[in-house]
Amino acid sequence: MTMEPRVSIITLGVRDLTRAFDFYHEGLGLPWAPRPEDGIVFFRTGGVVLALYPFDELALDTSLPAPSALPGFNGITIAHVTRSKPEVDALLQRAVDAGGSLVKPAGDTSWGGYSGYFADLDGYLWEIAWAESWSFHPDGSMVLD
Repeated sequence: MTMEPRVSIITLGVRDLTRAFDFYHEGLGLPWAPRPEDGIVFFRTGGVVLALYPFDELALDTSLPAPSALPGFNGITIAHVTRSKPEVDALLQRAVDAGGSLVKPAGDTSWGGYSGYFADLDGYLWEIAWAESWSFHPDGSMVLD
């Protein structure tokens, strides 16, 4: 059997589930499923589910030790692609207003797009990006040709 070509869930280990829920739901406006008191939160993101789970419990689930702090850059970023260039700046500002940190202001990129980065409350890096050449399926997922 081969693995189907899709990602189903991205889970972020968070230090404070309620605070992280507030950041993603209240601050960024993502629609959610269970409440934080259920021990895990799932956000609907158009194809891939974003989950928040207590950091130490996630480490325990993997059977790996939990570091005392997340590194500045751990080799992973999560990207949100917008439908217009002005949305990049607006979403970066919304993340900062919600308590996130601006890591890299938006600007033109070497690959012909426009993007910037913010860090969420636990230091996870999000790229907010736009490119004129990118388009979307009717369900909101990106077209990759």
